[in-house]
This record gives sequence, C-alpha cells and structure tokens, in this order.
Amino acid sequence: MENNLKVQTSDKFAVQHTASLSLFLYPTSLHIFARDKNQSITAIHSYERISWKKLEDILAFDSLTKQDIPAKVYVHEELFTLMPGVFYQQGKEKEYLQLAGKLPSSPYFFNTGVDSNNIQLLSCIPEKLQQQFSKRFSELKFYHGACSFLSYLFKERFNLIGQEIWVNLLDSHCYLAGFTDQDLSVFNQFEVTSKEDVLKYVMILMETLQHDRNHARVTLFGANSTNEITEEWFRSCCNVSIRIITYFKTSSLEVTSNWLKTDKS
Repeated sequence: MENNLKVQTSDKFAVQHTASLSLFLYPTSLHIFARDKNQSITAIHSYERISWKKLEDILAFDSLTKQDIPAKVYVHEELFTLMPGVFYQQGKEKEYLQLAGKLPSSPYFFNTGVDSNNIQLLSCIPEKLQQQFSKRFSELKFYHGACSFLSYLFKERFNLIGQEIWVNLLDSHCYLAGFTDQDLSVFNQFEVTSKEDVLKYVMILMETLQHDRNHARVTLFGANSTNEITEEWFRSCCNVSIRIITYFKTSSLEVTSNWLKTDKS
C-alpha cells in the first residue's frame, strides 16, 4: 500500500489543518486533495494502479482519509447520461440511466446540476462502493468526474466559434464535447490507448457534426510528454486549428483533476 502512495505536494501540518477533502476516483487510480478552512490545497496524495476493490484498505490507511471530515468524491464512471434539468425527476434515475448501459445489480444513483441546473449529469456506482466511502465520512457528496469539465465548457460557451471540439484527456479515457453555434451537440467518454485514438475520435465527431476543418477549432486538455500530443503533430495529421491548454480551474474552490495529469513545469 505504501509503495503505491505518491505525495505530489504537502504541507507538514496538512493533516491537522485539513478541513475537507476532494477525492478524484478513476478506474485505476485515486487522487486525494486536502484543503484547509480557506479551501487552499495543502496536500495531494495519489495512488496509481489500484483496484476499486482495494479502496477500503486505502481509505483506512491514508493519513488524510483517516479523518472524518466533509468529503467530495468525483467518480469517473463510464456509465452516465445528460438530461435537461426541466425534465429530470428525482426517483426515476433507474429509468433514465438504464438507457445508457447496464446498471450494477445494486446501484447508488447520484446527479450533478451544471449550466445553472439547466442540465443534470446523472450516474451511478455499485452500492458497495458508496458504502466504503460512507463508512469513512459522515458528510459525503458524490459527483461525476466530468462535471468540472462540463462546468468549464458552459462557462466558456459564449467565447466559442461556430464549430468547436473540446477534448479532456485523462488516464486511459477522454471526454469529448462537440459544439455547434455555441450549443452542446455531443458529450461522451471514450477509451484511448494512444494519441492516434484521440485523433480518430476527434475526426469522427467532426464528420458526424459536419464541421468544416477550415472553420473548426479543437481544444485539448491533458496533453503531456507521456502521450506525446503536440499542436504540430495534430495539425500535420488533420490540418485543423488546435490549441492545447495545460489545465483549467472552474472556480477558486475547485481545482480539476487535470492539474494532476499535465506537465506544469
């Protein structure tokens, strides 16, 4: 367990000064952000190459999660759907989400409002996983991991040109968003194993939305020395305008998990 822990940044008094936690849960990794009473980040603990089956051991072992303090869990679960907020009804989560894929035998549903609650991001996790967190934290809230990216997109929407593709590259998957005339047309998650996969999905989405390469723009978060994606490489492959952004913040209180995935030197 200890060999799996990577302390990315830490205040020597982080544990006693920690007032809340933000946990980013990926299919094979967990990143724990500790925050003080002013919401400043005092420590980040990262666990790579883990199984969700081992989470209970990590939560019991880690010095930050041993404390019963308010916690937010951002789950990058592949099963999710977007719904217009005006049509969303509490208690019908199973009905909505089963159209997106196979549900766990005992699902725990959660939803997050984005774009001033005009859209609800609905997802679920196995109830057993939810119980592992609830045993540790008495004040607990679940969010889908895509909510930060979506919130940022809607914040930037009126700065977009007519044809936009946005990519958020994380671990072994990416979120892909397509905008036409500043309206969200497509939002989905895809598995990626190489930079060619990213290019493939972008080109498929552009074709689906009938975007013109000469007038479209691609914005990508998460490019680094590991995945070897550069603006020059992307343009040479598809001759489309692209910009690469290191990381983003949706507000002073919420640092997205992209902070962990990119080169910040």
